[in-house]
Amino acid sequence: MRKNLKAKAYVYPLPVLIVGTYDENGVANAMNAAWGTVCDTAQVCICLSATHKTVKNLLQTKAFTVAMADEKNVIPADYVGVVSANKVPDKLSKTGWHIQKSEFVNAPIIQELPLVLECKLISYDTETELCIGEVVNVSADDSIIGADGKIDLTKFSPICYDCDTHGYYALGKRVGTAFSDGLKLKCNT
Repeated sequence: MRKNLKAKAYVYPLPVLIVGTYDENGVANAMNAAWGTVCDTAQVCICLSATHKTVKNLLQTKAFTVAMADEKNVIPADYVGVVSANKVPDKLSKTGWHIQKSEFVNAPIIQELPLVLECKLISYDTETELCIGEVVNVSADDSIIGADGKIDLTKFSPICYDCDTHGYYALGKRVGTAFSDGLKLKCNT
């Protein structure tokens, strides 16, 4: 039996994205954004309300970072989502996070977040509030890199957001191999 839940955008998992920018005075800012995804090989798109200080900043600098929040950083990640830089300009000082400037774009890297996409702004649509960025570099902490030189999700616990219960959840174990497991059902003709 199935249950109808009305029209809601239940897309799981929703990654918890921390979007970082600098303001006009070079002060680092970050916000929590759950509505984002990949939109091309080296592009991300995130729905960001124009009222956010982060949006004002990225429109000015044409740059931003996108970090994946992880299990170790649930509290500061949530904090940057519930406190506005429009009201608390130095809100990052409460998080305990350490900031370094990206080598590739005019945006901050939060050192405690192990995976960061460094992006140039491609576009921001004021009607849809959709921000699209070109990933120019991926900065990953050694702690999440496997022996093969790639990101190892068994060493990294990115969190996702449940928009129905407002819960944060850590991603689980590996359960399969893409472009391989489905071949078991492929007919030999």
